[in-house]
Amino acid sequence: MRTLAVLIFLLTYALIASRKLRLLPLGRPAGALLGATLMVVAGVLTPQESYHAIDGDTLLLLFATMVIAAYLERSGAFAALAGFLRRAGRSPLGLLFLLVGVSGGLSAFLVNDTVCVMLTPLVVAVCLHFELPMGPYLIALATSANIGSAATLVGNPQNMIIGSMSGVGFTPFLLEAGPAALVGLVLNAALLWLFYRKRLPAAFPAEHGGPPELVPRLGSPLPAIVACGVAAGFLLGLHLGYTALAGAMLLMLAERREPREVFQRVEWTLLVFFAGLFIVVAGLAKTGLVEEAWRWAAPYFQLHEAGGLAGFTAFMTAGSNLVSNVPMVLLTGPALPSLGSPERGWVLLAFVTTVAGNLTLLGSVANIIVAEQAKAHYALGFWEYLKFGLVSTVVVLAAGVPLICWLT
Repeated sequence: MRTLAVLIFLLTYALIASRKLRLLPLGRPAGALLGATLMVVAGVLTPQESYHAIDGDTLLLLFATMVIAAYLERSGAFAALAGFLRRAGRSPLGLLFLLVGVSGGLSAFLVNDTVCVMLTPLVVAVCLHFELPMGPYLIALATSANIGSAATLVGNPQNMIIGSMSGVGFTPFLLEAGPAALVGLVLNAALLWLFYRKRLPAAFPAEHGGPPELVPRLGSPLPAIVACGVAAGFLLGLHLGYTALAGAMLLMLAERREPREVFQRVEWTLLVFFAGLFIVVAGLAKTGLVEEAWRWAAPYFQLHEAGGLAGFTAFMTAGSNLVSNVPMVLLTGPALPSLGSPERGWVLLAFVTTVAGNLTLLGSVANIIVAEQAKAHYALGFWEYLKFGLVSTVVVLAAGVPLICWLT
């Protein structure tokens, strides 16, 4: 049974890591679903155990957040934001810095992947309009979205899972992870200036006038008001998933028509991917191999010791890029009490696995979204990204991890 579970997990991992295998070109969501099916068919899990393995709180929160983001996009909020960036930026360098703040800030309360889906076309349009080099702005968008999303339990899928697994409240988590994410964004902006200041023109070309009209101007303010209300609910400690769902339902009721168009914008494949992955990881965990591995490794990763802290950070960073951050969170979460500082461990696990996504272009879904959506106008290369991503990841982790330890 152990051997079967490990083989199924490795097959699923191969399908996830490679996105599409030549021999079995299923892709990530279908690959996770195949792994889940094999875990049950092979007898590693019973159907009832597979149902219990799926984290409903995470899927509900992810779904509701995507619905709210879809309403925000339809209202023109993101396009209005692009116009604000251009006007307030005053210069190409100022625009770059503002993009860091906006991307990071939005990603703290909307899923970072969704923020990248909404903002990438707008960033591309602004760069084309003003003949700006696209690479620095795309890298700023992706890396800042990842860093900003580390600030809260709703910023990205792995943090949502940590919120469900740990029981840590939204506000306590924000107070401990938020300062590290803020420092990370400031450092990321400084590195962008250091890397790209010579590539950016001193001013916008005068002959191009104002910001391009990307989509109709801001419509109903209700989606923005509801989003702020949902964020306030998070801060008050209300249930994350149902608070977001209440906001989504309020928007549906206010529109008074079937939300078919909104549902079409929900990334259903992402929900399928996570549901399947929950089952696959539960199957592997049932064998006891993960528990045994952590029992052996725990003495080397004690979070109250400098050496253990450094080892944990390096291991999570490497694992998040090899296995992906969501599986690393699922496999590591149950072992955190054995590492000496559970509360600190949950915040560190969220921060490190999220920032680790900035290491390479393939390190996070947000990075891939930015590259894919911009490829018709600019090919963001693996090495171009790595030159910045490697430095940013090391610097942000070197500053953020000690700060979290000091705060916790």
